[in-house]
Amino acid sequence: MIEYDLMTLPNGIRVVHKQVNNTKIAHCGIMLDIGSRDEGPDQQGIAHFWEHMAFKGTQKRKSYHILSRIDSLGGELNAYTTKEKICFYSAVMDSHLSKSVELLSDITFHSIFPEKHIEKERGVIIEEMAMYRDNPEDAIQDEFDEVLFGDHQLGKNILGNEESVGNFRRVDFERFLRENLNTDKVILSSVGSYPSKRVFKLAERYLGHIPAVKADKARSKFDEYTPIDIERHKSTYQAQCVLGTTAYAISDEKRLPFFLLVNLLGGPGMNSRLNLSVREKYGFVYSIEAHYSPYIDTGALGIYFGTDPRHTKRVYQLIHRELDKLRNKSLGDLQLHKAKEQLKGQLAMSEENNNSLMLMLSKSLLDLREIRSLEHVFSLIDGVSQSDLMEVANEIFEPSRLSSLTYLPEN
Repeated sequence: MIEYDLMTLPNGIRVVHKQVNNTKIAHCGIMLDIGSRDEGPDQQGIAHFWEHMAFKGTQKRKSYHILSRIDSLGGELNAYTTKEKICFYSAVMDSHLSKSVELLSDITFHSIFPEKHIEKERGVIIEEMAMYRDNPEDAIQDEFDEVLFGDHQLGKNILGNEESVGNFRRVDFERFLRENLNTDKVILSSVGSYPSKRVFKLAERYLGHIPAVKADKARSKFDEYTPIDIERHKSTYQAQCVLGTTAYAISDEKRLPFFLLVNLLGGPGMNSRLNLSVREKYGFVYSIEAHYSPYIDTGALGIYFGTDPRHTKRVYQLIHRELDKLRNKSLGDLQLHKAKEQLKGQLAMSEENNNSLMLMLSKSLLDLREIRSLEHVFSLIDGVSQSDLMEVANEIFEPSRLSSLTYLPEN
C-alpha cells in the first residue's frame, strides 16, 4: 500500500513524501506540468532546451557548481522532458537531503540562461539529434508520433529541429516560462527513510518564497486522426517498422483494460503473444514490443519490430493475426487470470524501485489528482472482464484505424 503525506504551500506548490524503511538513499524531484506539447510554432524544442539550460547557471551558481554539488556527494542529478512533463530529480545519501532540495529548487526556479551557454548547448542538442537519427530504432518511434498526430504539437519531436534550436535566445526561455508556469501544477516528491515533517520544512524553506503564478495558456487538444501507411528508405541493415494508432486518454475508464491488453500483446514479458509468435515460433525478430502512451486528451499505441527486409510483410501479417484474435476470440478464464497476475506482479516490482516510485507520485498527482494504492489498482485490474478486453480490442485494433511506418534499407 502507498502511504504518503501531502501538503500544499501557500504558492500552490504541492509536496508529497513517502517514508520507506531500510534505505540510506533519498530520492526527490521537482516535476512541472509543462512539456513539448506546450510549445508554440516558433518554440519547437524549447522545453527540452530549457531542461539543458537549467544546469548552466542560476542567480547564485555557475554551471560547474551545479554539476559538482550532487556528484561530489556521491549522488546523482538528472532531468528529462516528455510531451507533457519536465522533471529535475536527484538521489543522495539521506544526510544530504537538504542540499538536494535546495539545488533542485535553484535550478528549477532561478536559472538565468547565460547567453554563452545557450550558444554552446545548441551544439550539444544538435549532436543529440544526430545521435538519435543514427539509431533507427529510436528515430522511427519518434517519427511515428508525427504519423499519428500530424501537425499537432504531440507529433513534433521533443528535441526540436536545427532551425528552431538555432534561433533561441534568453528572452525566448523567459517567455516560455511566463506562458506556461503554474505553481499549482508543480510537485516536489520525495521517497526516503526520513519523516515527512523534515521534508515539509525543507520545502517551506526552499520553495515557500517562490511567487505564486498561474499562466492562462490552454493546451491545444488533439482530435483529428487519419490513418496512413508510410514507407521510407534509410541507410540501415534491417527493416525498422512501427504499427499503431491513437488510443485512450489518461482519465479514460478504458485505459486500464487497454493497458492490460497491450501488456498481454507485447509487454516486457517473454511470454507476450507477439514474442511467442514472431520470435519464438518463426525467428523473424530479435525483439518485438508494444507500447501504450496515454496523454491528457488522447493516447498512442505503437508496435515496434526490426527484421530482415525479406520478412517485413510476413511479420506485419503475423501481428495482424494476433490483433484479430484479440478482437474476435474472448480470453478464457485461466488466460485472463494469468494476464492479470502478470501485470500486478510487474506493477508491484516497479513500486519497489524508490526512484520510479518518487516519479510516479508526482505524475499521478498532476495527471489524476490522486495517488492510487497498489491494492486499489489491483482491485481495478481484477474487475476487468473478457468483454472489457474485447470491447477495447475492437475499438483500437480495428484494421482501418491502424497506421504504419516502415524504414527499408536503401540497398
